[in-house]
Amino acid sequence: QLQLVESGGGLVQNGGSLRLSCAATGFTLDYYALGWFRQAPGKEREGVSCIDSRGGTTNYADSVKGRFTISRNNAKKTVYLQMNSLKPEDTAIYYCAAAQLYRSTCLGYGVDYWGKGTLVTVSS
Repeated sequence: QLQLVESGGGLVQNGGSLRLSCAATGFTLDYYALGWFRQAPGKEREGVSCIDSRGGTTNYADSVKGRFTISRNNAKKTVYLQMNSLKPEDTAIYYCAAAQLYRSTCLGYGVDYWGKGTLVTVSS
């Protein structure tokens, strides 16, 4: 079964850190770009970060630049999102996505696989 499974979410205090992981099962990530998205209650889904298949190109939403870092380990078929200096406005369900086109994982259109999400809650 081909799927992405996120983990690492939880409750953290304002200013804290979390590292999200997203592991692929049933397929290799070598030829896929990967991205992280989030959706807060009552808001639309937004792109957080994306990384190309080789890990050489990354992009971040302005709201997370300097605080979040995306990385990948193709051997482990996993993409990570290190989140530092978390703020209450970062509270959301975080989803990972895989696509053959880099821009798809940045924009959220044409994604081949979506994870089911992991909840991040930042308390004030």
